[in-house]
Amino acid sequence: MALQPARFYVDDRPEEGVFRVHRDVYHSPELFELEMKYIFERTWNFLTLESQIPKANDYITTFIGRTPVVVTRDAKGQLHGFLNACRHKGATVCRLEKGNAKFHVCLYHGWAYDPTGKNVSIKQREVADYPAAFDADNHDLIPLGKLDSYRGLVFGSLSPDVPPLLDHLGDLKFFIDLHMDQGPNGMEAIPGRVAYTYRGNWKMQLENGQDPYHVDTAHGSFMAISERRRKGQGNVAAPQLDWQKRNEVQIGAYEFPYGHTSVWHDVAEPERRPTFATIEEIKTRVGAVHAEWMLKQRNAVFFPNLQIADQIVPILRTFRPISAGVTELRSMVLGPIGESDDLRATRLRQFEDFVNPGGYATPDDITVFADCQVGFGATGVDFLQGYSRGLGVMEQGANEEAREVGLHPLTSVKGHRTQNTELGTHAPFREWVRLMEAGAAGKKAYE
Repeated sequence: MALQPARFYVDDRPEEGVFRVHRDVYHSPELFELEMKYIFERTWNFLTLESQIPKANDYITTFIGRTPVVVTRDAKGQLHGFLNACRHKGATVCRLEKGNAKFHVCLYHGWAYDPTGKNVSIKQREVADYPAAFDADNHDLIPLGKLDSYRGLVFGSLSPDVPPLLDHLGDLKFFIDLHMDQGPNGMEAIPGRVAYTYRGNWKMQLENGQDPYHVDTAHGSFMAISERRRKGQGNVAAPQLDWQKRNEVQIGAYEFPYGHTSVWHDVAEPERRPTFATIEEIKTRVGAVHAEWMLKQRNAVFFPNLQIADQIVPILRTFRPISAGVTELRSMVLGPIGESDDLRATRLRQFEDFVNPGGYATPDDITVFADCQVGFGATGVDFLQGYSRGLGVMEQGANEEAREVGLHPLTSVKGHRTQNTELGTHAPFREWVRLMEAGAAGKKAYE
């Protein structure tokens, strides 16, 4: 099928209660190429945590879409972001995922750069007989269009034409704060590396955290294992979740500008939450209402590449699109700086049990992602119907829970856990349409 205008692929008619997405959004290589150009390359992307590059000359490599990026900290402690591409022949200058170096030297021809991106050496320049035009060129690494941070989370954009980061984050700052205020001395990324690919489109993972509907089917085996543990069978030292209690709570979702969104569950077993052991200390710092929100299960999306999740333990999960049907996913587990060894061990065991690639949930998720990707190739199927749960009780603007904490969502929804709202998927697709249409029309992404 020939490419259609972006609005064709998202059938969004709120006045009629209709929201559907065309399967080609997940399957089309042509649309994927436009997503890289019009979305990832023209908006803010999450890059790293400041705690991952704490010392002078530390660096970390990552990607914005398919563009390699390096984030550095110079000798004065300032952060910088550059394209990870040598100005000579384009080879990646920093080949490791992270490290510490006063100079970054390209393996190919030996051009060297300092942590501020300045070119400090061109091998054999004095005998190269370069023309005057070459000497007049800037040979420094190409800086990102924008780089900024909030609460230790570092964001960058290839384009300078983006809103200020704080404006772009908007009310999503509330959900970041719920992560970063869990420790009196702040939070840090727990050392370790969790990275893997799955056979599916990048939006599958973006949606999955906003999709409570799949839990009791896709993760049915984990629910059964939890029940066995509660009866004293199997690994009784592992988390023993009472899913009956968890199915009796209220659930809700919010849509925010720029494609950000969040779903939340009221707390059913507060004693199972990582913050419970220190909840009284947390209340004294942030107040009872915010502390209660820390006990809730939450999964927020920063569009287009980050989940800020605290369903089991607080994690940051990034997704990097590789092709229309292949995605890389990375997870960072967060813990309070200076927490006890016992609490840190409990936090890691909870992560490993459910979210880790070797745990009980992630293998389920990436299996169904692959199943969906196969199904997207079916002929005779155009628009998918997985976006309507909760639409019948959606409110415009803030509901009571949002007003209590000063949030200003575009829409709100709340219901019994079994409602399993799907409204958390709408805001990302509306932003997808907006950015794709702006790009196709030759307009700036933000005007």
